[in-house]
Amino acid sequence: MKKIIIILTISIFFGCKSKENHDTEKHNETTEKHHEISDKKSKIDLKSGKIANISGNQDIEKLLTGKGNYNDQTLFTTAIPDKYASKEITYLRIETLDAFLEMAEAAENDGILLKIVSGARGFDRQKRIWERKWNNSTIENHAERALDILKYSSMPMTSRHHWGTDIDLNNLENSYFESGEGLRIYKWLTENASKYGFCQVYSDKMIDGRKGYEMEKWHWSYMPLAEILLKEYNRNIKYENITGFLGSDKARELNIINDFVNGIEHCQD
Repeated sequence: MKKIIIILTISIFFGCKSKENHDTEKHNETTEKHHEISDKKSKIDLKSGKIANISGNQDIEKLLTGKGNYNDQTLFTTAIPDKYASKEITYLRIETLDAFLEMAEAAENDGILLKIVSGARGFDRQKRIWERKWNNSTIENHAERALDILKYSSMPMTSRHHWGTDIDLNNLENSYFESGEGLRIYKWLTENASKYGFCQVYSDKMIDGRKGYEMEKWHWSYMPLAEILLKEYNRNIKYENITGFLGSDKARELNIINDFVNGIEHCQD
């Protein structure tokens, strides 16, 4: 009987060690993959505000409006360690992930686990989200219907999530961040995220006086790159470019570019 117990104990021990080693190997493999891709990334000059490779070989208009190639490994990566991601595949700009990993590791040292629930989002996916809400709405006036959706969802071709610079963290409800673990996470982010280049761009409009979307405590943007892409958006994208989905004809009337694309908190000191 004792022999059986000893054998079982040894089997369980080595089984656990095997799983632990597998998880460690998987984490190391993901990290190595990210470092390999990161070496190819475009370089940001933080002092000049310029980027050496803002769009790679891609068309800048497509890149800014969610129609670019997210499989372009000179710009994007999916190498997010499992413990920091809630989805199997999430695309981000390489620079964004570099900064996030540094921030996430610092947070973890303080007992905070940051998990990415959403990253880069292409035109087709944003269109599905938008048109589902559009078709489910009972508001007859199309401008009012669009404004109602725009409280928390972007028109396709106008979302910062197209750029791969913006991440949604841990939970998609403001109420989650008002108590318990959510409050601890939000407090840590508000005190520390700026050290790593991240900003809660959709802040409290009542305090900041900005226009556009309602407050989103989960939405954080990597500003060293996002600010450059915003300038490129304003330079390259016009209302005639915003087409191909239900309600797109209301973009100009609702001043989408000025009030929503540019309706952000910049988190400048």
